[in-house]
Amino acid sequence: MPDKADPSLVSLGTDLRSRGRHFGDAMLRWSDNSNPLGYHPVPVVSLMGGPGPVLLLTGGTHGDEFEGPSAILRLVQGLDTDGLSGQVIAIPALNMPALAASSRVTPLDGGNLNRAFPGAARGGPTAMLAHFLETGILPRCDAAIDLHSGGKASVFASCTLPTATADPDLAARNMDLARAFGLPLVWRLGAHNDARSVNSAAERAGVPMIATELSGGGGVDPEATDLAYKGILNVMRHLGMITGAVPEVHPRVVEIADPMDSLYATGEGIFDRRISAGDDVAAGDIAGQFHFVTEPERASVPITVPCAGMVLAHSNRGLVRRGELLALIVRDAAG
Repeated sequence: MPDKADPSLVSLGTDLRSRGRHFGDAMLRWSDNSNPLGYHPVPVVSLMGGPGPVLLLTGGTHGDEFEGPSAILRLVQGLDTDGLSGQVIAIPALNMPALAASSRVTPLDGGNLNRAFPGAARGGPTAMLAHFLETGILPRCDAAIDLHSGGKASVFASCTLPTATADPDLAARNMDLARAFGLPLVWRLGAHNDARSVNSAAERAGVPMIATELSGGGGVDPEATDLAYKGILNVMRHLGMITGAVPEVHPRVVEIADPMDSLYATGEGIFDRRISAGDDVAAGDIAGQFHFVTEPERASVPITVPCAGMVLAHSNRGLVRRGELLALIVRDAAG
């Protein structure tokens, strides 16, 4: 748990207490060669209407994932606060230094923000941002959405990610948000979830929350951005922040049953893929051929699926090295 008595060194230059539209920065003070005496800006927007719940929207937690920031900025530009019940706190580029570099990790310290929670007030810049969000922003909120996509490295079957928390009431509210978002696929985060993510920060804060994984490739996929934008509006309707009906969906729910269900590169080479995100597979199916491009005299080998399940994501890289994920295989969730 973060030390909440240790105040954040990230200053907030946005008015979160007044009605209307307010724009400013979370001021990440980190002295380096690029900015020795100023601050690294993380834009923060407050859209407040009448009484109602507070919804946190974050995107760009990984800096090579642009669909979430695009969807959040669509909402910021178009939402009329006069008809809003409650408040949207929007942080479209939570890891702005990484987004500026189109990088999964920040160039300031090489840190992966979604593996840095709960962070530390006096740590490096990635730890400081994690601590700021977990102690300074999430406790203000009644619900949260962290929008991810596959980035440069991978392509996902678009899905929402609720955490199966130890608190059954919070777990149920997480699932309610996932259903309200409206995608037909839910990746439930269970025993194999990483406790250093925004999802886990929300769990520690007791805030209902979902993440997303929306396609991928490292650009701005218009279909994925549309899904994110429509999903945000659906959640806002579910929370009673705006009017309108929430579509009724009965999603397929999957989870990681065993990390060894997935496929990993066993050497350096090219994965000549025959499967795609969203495919159902059976044990023994050929997922592709692995070509040892630096050793062309070496015979290529077939990569087979170890168990029945679904391909949730696959690598988007050309050349891969030993240990890299080739395909993420999940199974239908029990219960």
